[in-house]
Amino acid sequence: MRVFALVLVSSAVVAAGSAQATVTQKSQAVPGEAVFLVSGRGWGHGVGMSQYGAYGMANEGASYAKILAYFYTGTQLGKTSMSEVRVLLAEGRRALTISSPLPYRATDADGVTTKLPAGPIVLKPKLKLPTATGPVAAVSPVVFTPGKAPLSLDGRLYRGKLEASVQGSFLRAVNTVQMESYLQGVVAGEMPHTWPAEALKAQAVAARSYTLANLVKGKPFDLYPDQRSQVYVGLSGEKPETSAAVRATAGQVVLYGGRVASTLYFSSSGGKTASSADVFGVAVPYLVSKPDPWDRLSPYHRWGPIVVGARTIQSKLDVPARVLDASGVATPSGRLRAVTLETTAGATSVPAALLRTALELRSTWVSIGVLRLDHPPDPAVFGSQVELSGLARGLQTPTLSSSKDGVSWRTVGPLQRSTGGAFAAAVRPTATTRYRIEVKGAASPGLLVPVSSRVRLAQPALDPTSLSGMVRSRSSASKEPRGRPSRAPPSTVRARFAPGSSSSRAATARGSRPRTASPRGSRRR
Repeated sequence: MRVFALVLVSSAVVAAGSAQATVTQKSQAVPGEAVFLVSGRGWGHGVGMSQYGAYGMANEGASYAKILAYFYTGTQLGKTSMSEVRVLLAEGRRALTISSPLPYRATDADGVTTKLPAGPIVLKPKLKLPTATGPVAAVSPVVFTPGKAPLSLDGRLYRGKLEASVQGSFLRAVNTVQMESYLQGVVAGEMPHTWPAEALKAQAVAARSYTLANLVKGKPFDLYPDQRSQVYVGLSGEKPETSAAVRATAGQVVLYGGRVASTLYFSSSGGKTASSADVFGVAVPYLVSKPDPWDRLSPYHRWGPIVVGARTIQSKLDVPARVLDASGVATPSGRLRAVTLETTAGATSVPAALLRTALELRSTWVSIGVLRLDHPPDPAVFGSQVELSGLARGLQTPTLSSSKDGVSWRTVGPLQRSTGGAFAAAVRPTATTRYRIEVKGAASPGLLVPVSSRVRLAQPALDPTSLSGMVRSRSSASKEPRGRPSRAPPSTVRARFAPGSSSSRAATARGSRPRTASPRGSRRR
């Protein structure tokens, strides 16, 4: 490397014949690899009743009616009735196991009823039912009715009837059950049964209202068994406390303007619920943002930071170019509606709900911190100053650190940032060094800054065919005692040129054997 640097400098001096300076444009830094730190508040979409808020209010003595009136502004309690609901339990299945500890029966689409003994049957798309004379094919759909004991599907008990129907080469299972029995399996799945009774009652009324206001249209069932409707755990998951809350509020719903309200609810607000307009873009008069000081009891009141690499965001969101930055503008309730990703190909906007799903975040009430250290535009030369720049936004007290080996890091100093988080820091590395930005709990990827030797040559007045000077360097690979870095002494260099030629013939460094210089640098080592 030392010989190659000498050839470049000496050739330039001889060819120029003078020390005239040239003016060049300042190069731009190349964006480095970004890392993002996502911190947030709450869990869920944030609209409607906060379950931890209901828990806190009940602990302070509030009734379920007061809890519901607070989170659903301008509503009243009323009565309604609905006999049965159809809940999807499974679809796209190659087989279903239906069982009961006592005899039960099956009735197919043609009205043919088959009595079944206690125990399990494995049902496949051909719908063959066991009989005393052998298997009999039934016509889809087949309704299984319990005897004196409940039915189970794949080992989980359910109240009511089970319906199996054929979907091409697969099976679908639907549970037809009384509304109040369905709710016993919902409240137990949506709220801990150990919570105060008034919170459980508020959950029961909210679940009943949500069910009636959000029945699935155009499907052979009314409800999904999960978050697409509400979590339904069936008879197997029921608890005495949650079932008592359902019975105590039987038939009660939340009304707004005489109609059943769509009583959305969620786990934890982070201290403030969101309006429907903020999250879904549609204003609903009873779904407005409300302070929720009771949420401080939630373990998800505040969470993070979660460290996410730029490549992960690019992959999860299927962004075609490398992500350099991410930012969002908060709605009045604190949640983000969209996130702007700055990439090497330009900016793109992503819905905050999609970001939450892709990165498995608890909510859209998030703040995004970014750490990015950019590559310096110009190579570093021994003894010269290098400007490092990048982004350190949305995070407290970032510092610049350095390492010679990539293992042991030492603090260079704090970063002075602009309002937008951009920074520039001057360093003077004496050897090839790695740098990174550090904050509590995270750091940017290490950035390698190679350092080249510095060569200074002069042409003696009495010998126009030679150059002499010094090479200053410090090898990053030199073995030095820990804590005692040493700087290699400068080497004296002499180069002689043939008359009329701009190429060096030989160079000799003091203390080392002569090395042959290559004018084209084709034999670098």
